[in-house]
Amino acid sequence: MTAIPGTTWRMLARRTSGKELPKGLDAAWDACVGMAGRLAPRRRQFLQRAERICTLEKQFTDMSDASLREKAKGVCELFRRGRDGEADLERAFALVREVASRQLGEKPFPVQVAGALTLEAGCVAEMATGEGKTLAATMPATVAGWRGRGCHIITVNDYLARRDAEWMGKIYRFCGLSVAHIEQDMDPANRRSAYQADITYCTNKEVTADFLRDRLALGQLRGLPEALLAKIAEGAGSGTDRLVQRGLHYAIVDEADSVLIDEAVTPLIISGNAPNPEQVEAFGHAAEMAGSLEPQSHYRVNHRYREVELTAAGKDHLAELSEPLGGIWAGARRREELVVQALTAGEFYLNDKQYVLQDDKVVIVDEFTGRLMPDREWRDGLHQAVEAKEHLEINPPKDTYARVSFQRFFRLYRKLCGMTGTAAEARREFWQIYHMPVVVVPTNRPCIRKVLPDKVFATEQAKWRAVVDEIRCINDVGRPVLVGTRSVRASEHLSELLTADGLEHQVLNAVRHAEEAQIIAGAGQTGRITVATNMAGRGTDIKLGQGVAELGGLHVIATERHEAGRVDRQLFGRSARQGDPGSAQAVVSLADELVRRHAPHISVVLRRRFGRTDREISSTVTRKVSDFAQRRAEHLTLRQRKGVLRSDDWLDEYLGFAGSER
Repeated sequence: MTAIPGTTWRMLARRTSGKELPKGLDAAWDACVGMAGRLAPRRRQFLQRAERICTLEKQFTDMSDASLREKAKGVCELFRRGRDGEADLERAFALVREVASRQLGEKPFPVQVAGALTLEAGCVAEMATGEGKTLAATMPATVAGWRGRGCHIITVNDYLARRDAEWMGKIYRFCGLSVAHIEQDMDPANRRSAYQADITYCTNKEVTADFLRDRLALGQLRGLPEALLAKIAEGAGSGTDRLVQRGLHYAIVDEADSVLIDEAVTPLIISGNAPNPEQVEAFGHAAEMAGSLEPQSHYRVNHRYREVELTAAGKDHLAELSEPLGGIWAGARRREELVVQALTAGEFYLNDKQYVLQDDKVVIVDEFTGRLMPDREWRDGLHQAVEAKEHLEINPPKDTYARVSFQRFFRLYRKLCGMTGTAAEARREFWQIYHMPVVVVPTNRPCIRKVLPDKVFATEQAKWRAVVDEIRCINDVGRPVLVGTRSVRASEHLSELLTADGLEHQVLNAVRHAEEAQIIAGAGQTGRITVATNMAGRGTDIKLGQGVAELGGLHVIATERHEAGRVDRQLFGRSARQGDPGSAQAVVSLADELVRRHAPHISVVLRRRFGRTDREISSTVTRKVSDFAQRRAEHLTLRQRKGVLRSDDWLDEYLGFAGSER
């Protein structure tokens, strides 16, 4: 097929972009454009350009540092004046490549340069774990800094934002640019200073929260002209003096699948205290009433959609219990909402899975990263329902001041791109929501990872026994093992089993996270056993210890399939990095949460067929069950993400929340 020229492609993308998702014929046209884009030979073109860039290094290798700095200053002036032709861009990338070699001792490989070109073109670059995404991002980030409008590099946690800003800062400063990072506890003055830097490293939550706070500071001002006029007319009273961001021009999103897809199920909300003693008391009563209701008789549970529905008998019973209380309990709808929320908290929100208890407080555990989120609360009274269930002090619900979905926020950037180790599975969603094509960049060295077929068991007990046996078998050879679990509870359970078997190991989860980077970095040493939740050190390389490669490299075990296949592939990608040997395998059961929730009928039939046998029941049919459940889960979460985006559009249209300026 003839390639779509770059100019034509950008024109098509602009035509199909917009604040709201396209519908009807527009959606069909948008899908056709995306399909045509997937057939374009981008990867080959980027690799060819990368080879040309690498040949330009002769222009810079013989320069002194002083001469190279002067050259960088001259290139900066070109881009500041708006010159961004293909030849200028390639020379700029070649210059940054040389600077990286001198400042860090690491010269980007041709595939890293191809990844950088992918980012500069506004695409999502899929680069395997260990292939140097952080270094690749410095080339387009430097060019963006030279253009003078700022560049945000979005990471998944404060540690990576600080580490990458310090690590890559040597390159930026050599090129005449300023670099800073945003952390959770920074005050407004330091935030404002950090956003004024040419390159700013920050997390998705911090940059989005700062955007919302700026919107609140602006009040009714809906755009740049109004803000400038208010500044002239009212001075400091206009609210413009309280802004910390200078605009949303260019963003490079690291771990793009996690930030732009997985975490996009829940909008980010700025809220404030709203004391209401009567409401707080109601949550306690609701928890007591929920404890008196009988499943099936008074309520039914839909595990796939995580919903609870009261039966007619349950509503009648609830009316009897509420009669002496009066007040808000007199209204049927309100009392039923309160009790359903309490039942939801009891059925679907479990300690050491969705949350942990710290200092007598409920702290949410991020489902996709396994990290704690102490600054977040569930909405609509759910957080208070969980507090009541755990018999903790119930904090009053907060009033919402402003909210925005991550999908909507990141689409406000004039230029957006991303990089991750797992994007191919979500290529349609990346195009549909963000109009970013996915380009799979090849590895620098051939990947020799051995992915073994899943081992399937009928019960969870049999599965855990098999996991321990597999760990012991691999450990006896001296190979390191990384075991991935889906929850804190599962990681602690496996830790107890390993301790009982006398296997020394380390645990990394939301409770034991203080030394995350060090634990993951050392997970490749001889005989090391590491048990980790989803947090498994994204952004930190696992380097093999001496002699480990000869033993077969790192072995990764997944103890349960995740709701997104990308998360499984991300875990498996911890082994066999940069051409190292390694292997990976999933050990699952028919009683795993994924299967029970998204393929309940098949799970029940097969469990009846195999009973409670402890032997392995792996076959084509049993392995397909997890695949089927995973596809249903991915489809459901996609619908939820679209629902969040549509909710944002509705609120903007009918309640007047502005956020269209960039």
